[in-house]
Amino acid sequence: MGYPTKVQLIQRKESQQWYINFPAAIAQGMDFSKGEDVQWTIADKAHLILSRNQVPPNPIEIKKNPPSSKKSNA
Repeated sequence: MGYPTKVQLIQRKESQQWYINFPAAIAQGMDFSKGEDVQWTIADKAHLILSRNQVPPNPIEIKKNPPSSKKSNA
């Protein structure tokens, strides 16, 4: 599911600041903290990758079951 977001620009005499705000649902779903450090990487002109410097643990640990061995009646 996508969340439309506008890019904002604050133009000052000698500088520009660009902002992209996260919708609350995204920030809460990712368990972001106020003041958390993240890093942007440009994948291409259509995609930015946001990486966290410190990742909180997942609330649920998903265990992968090994494939079951089925006996054939051959």
